[in-house]
Amino acid sequence: MIYGGVEAGGTKWVCAIGTGPDDIRDSVIFPTEGPEATIARATEFLTSAGPLAAIGVGSFGPVDLRHGRITTTPKPGWRDTEVVSAFADALALPVGFDTDVNAAALAEHRWGAAQGLDTFCYVTVGTGIGGGVLANGRVLHGLLHPEIGHMRIPHDRARDPFDGACPYHGDCFEGLASGTAIAARGGAFDLELEARYLALGLVNVIGVLSPQRIMLGGGVMKEPGLLEGVREQVRELAGGYFDPPEVVAPALGNRSGVLGALELARFALL
Repeated sequence: MIYGGVEAGGTKWVCAIGTGPDDIRDSVIFPTEGPEATIARATEFLTSAGPLAAIGVGSFGPVDLRHGRITTTPKPGWRDTEVVSAFADALALPVGFDTDVNAAALAEHRWGAAQGLDTFCYVTVGTGIGGGVLANGRVLHGLLHPEIGHMRIPHDRARDPFDGACPYHGDCFEGLASGTAIAARGGAFDLELEARYLALGLVNVIGVLSPQRIMLGGGVMKEPGLLEGVREQVRELAGGYFDPPEVVAPALGNRSGVLGALELARFALL
């Protein structure tokens, strides 16, 4: 069976046809515009690919997983966008739906750096910060889905007087450490400060979820030396109380999200 996958990001959408990392028949990347135009472009691509068994959509959030829609996103025009029904109506196919980071976590579990693990986290640091979690071999859902980017972390206002970039919470994890926050400060990139903030967030994740490994991806993590700095800061913050899990780059690179969407499509048929 051949699947369609959509990584629906706030900046760009990545669509692919195939079954996994070694079998991508076609793919396309285009910028995120308004909901109607963006979804139409994705469905046009998926329709042109020939018969598909199902599609999967890993979406930027927050999302309502039960009803298949984006909810309170600050992205203009996208609040309360119906995603699953739009694809289902246009393509008459089963639609698997989850957050983009949960999708990426699924891909890393099947094909990447989380193979053989049952509890781990995938955290992306880009325009925003998001986290996908598998716990005991299952994607973690609950009241909503994990909102790792909006946890509270200590804010060193003496060193960093920036009020934060999150329109909802100001200086939450995303508000201090995302690419948007870095850009909003202006000036040179402070690698030590960014590594510290990321490590503070990851130590919270480790303390609550006890992951066996953390994958740390996204555009900000391409900064030279940042991953190593985060590892060092996590070890320091653990304080010898426990041995922290490995913090690694995603094995699938920037393909984790769209490959995870293909996995969501497969799950839609189970």
